[in-house]
Amino acid sequence: MFVDRERELKLIREKLSSDEFELVIIYGRRRVGKTRLILEALKGTDHIYYLAVEGDNVRHFINTASRVAPELKHVKEEWESVFSFLKDRVVVIDEFPNMIKEDPRILSVFQRIVDLQLKGSRTKLFILGSSVSMMKDKVLAYKSPLYGRRTVSLKVTPLKFKDLKGFLRASWKELVEVYGFAGGIPYYLKRVRVPFWDWLDQELTSPDTFIRDEADFLLRYEFLELTTYKRVLEAIAYGKTTPKEIRDYAGMRHTDLMPYLRNLMEVELVRREVPVTERWSSKKGRYYLADNFLRFWFRFIHPNLSLLEQGLLRASAIRREYNQFLGPVYEEVVRQLLPEIMSWTPTRLGRWWDKDVEVDLVAINDELKRALLVEVKWSDLSGREIDRILDRLKEKGKLLLPGYEKEYLVVGRTVEPAEKALGLEDLMRGGRTLLSRKTISEED
Repeated sequence: MFVDRERELKLIREKLSSDEFELVIIYGRRRVGKTRLILEALKGTDHIYYLAVEGDNVRHFINTASRVAPELKHVKEEWESVFSFLKDRVVVIDEFPNMIKEDPRILSVFQRIVDLQLKGSRTKLFILGSSVSMMKDKVLAYKSPLYGRRTVSLKVTPLKFKDLKGFLRASWKELVEVYGFAGGIPYYLKRVRVPFWDWLDQELTSPDTFIRDEADFLLRYEFLELTTYKRVLEAIAYGKTTPKEIRDYAGMRHTDLMPYLRNLMEVELVRREVPVTERWSSKKGRYYLADNFLRFWFRFIHPNLSLLEQGLLRASAIRREYNQFLGPVYEEVVRQLLPEIMSWTPTRLGRWWDKDVEVDLVAINDELKRALLVEVKWSDLSGREIDRILDRLKEKGKLLLPGYEKEYLVVGRTVEPAEKALGLEDLMRGGRTLLSRKTISEED
């Protein structure tokens, strides 16, 4: 099974067909599908694939590559000698950060190899890495010896919600539930089965469930000391989004907290948002987990590890709180889908808040002076409730974007009557004319 990634596959295959030397850097968080992507692109192409380990990599590389290039068995165990025999070949080195950990000088070694041996050849060298911080700082940064040598860098990101249909035959409602657990991470999506709650119950009671240690596995790849990072992530998972709320929950001082937040943002496990009408430097910034699985894990698994170890944690206990948990998840789904069904293109799209007033989504086109304010509810909405939400939304609209033409939209899980709002099935059917019939102007 291979889902989506058409853009990435096209880019890699273009580089493979090039008549010139190519150094392609591919990076992204663990489990996002980098290895699967490159192997899919290389189908039908002679290549050498090597997964780097934490020591003795040149010897291991020679042993692996000699199955494809037998002449390497007699080569001196040094990288320069190895690559002198590999000109015009396709070489993939996966988890390159392990080679940096073994010997930081490897970056300068590869600089010399590229400059003195590979430039002018038809060699295709692919370097992959899951440590986002190390790939950014050691491989892609201006100070890196490899800076200026790469011909392209490709960041592999999680799949979008609509892509889940490629993994599971399920209703859109059940796919939202799956998305709350797995996000767009292929490793998790390949494991999930439907019915989702039956599968989750079996997984939680399995003695070798991957769920138990997965968060530690992800964090340990980036950080040495996990306790404080886990405390910060736990705070955010429980809805503590401002620095004050996070440090109070974690029992930290402001000066101590900020380096942890910066590091978590660097590895893209946490994201900072500001109100959609504000500059990035706004002091109103809030912090959110960028990964649905981590949010699920800290909300439902971490506080119940003792029950999980005993095989006593059941999916039914999670399900009782899951609809509330899915509120922000559904907001993200709507954020992804909304531009596809709008009759005009937003130049800005995001949350808006000021003190205790919030709007789930605001789509803005500054050139047209138009704005769409959206309230999202993961619940079944009826006519009167929709009217009340619209009235409150219009009141909030008075507080932002003066002089803009504003429209209002309510999105529920299901809606009745269908004329007044959008439901999940409406979103998935799409259609710009559909959305235009469901928005309410200020005069309505």
